[in-house]
Amino acid sequence: MIEELTNELLFFFNGFSSWENSIVRTSDLTVSEAHALEVLGEHEKINMKSLAQKLGVTTGTTTVTVDRLEKKDLAKRESTDEDRRVNLIALTESGKKAFEEHHNYHMQLTEQMISVLSEDEIRQFLDTLKKINMETF
Repeated sequence: MIEELTNELLFFFNGFSSWENSIVRTSDLTVSEAHALEVLGEHEKINMKSLAQKLGVTTGTTTVTVDRLEKKDLAKRESTDEDRRVNLIALTESGKKAFEEHHNYHMQLTEQMISVLSEDEIRQFLDTLKKINMETF
């Protein structure tokens, strides 16, 4: 059963990655930039360390991604009044539009995936994903 589950997870991951890469290719974003946009779009402002944690990468990698998003006028750094050394990252207006567009693609994929499930299966799937995410990541 573990072997079969592993194969299904890999099939799902490869399918999802392929889908996401095809969506990202239609924009001027890299996959890492698109992932950062997703996190930034869910938060009004977030510090670099928290953004890195949510992306599952180092702060150095996140700094490079945020630098690229700033060059594309999709994100901006803002220092806090309490500590000028702390920067909060926020989306610009262009970044908010890019987030909405990318997020809508994710919503469409989710709708497509769950269209083959009953309401009970959707609830069970959601509960299972929450449990795995909470305990594993």
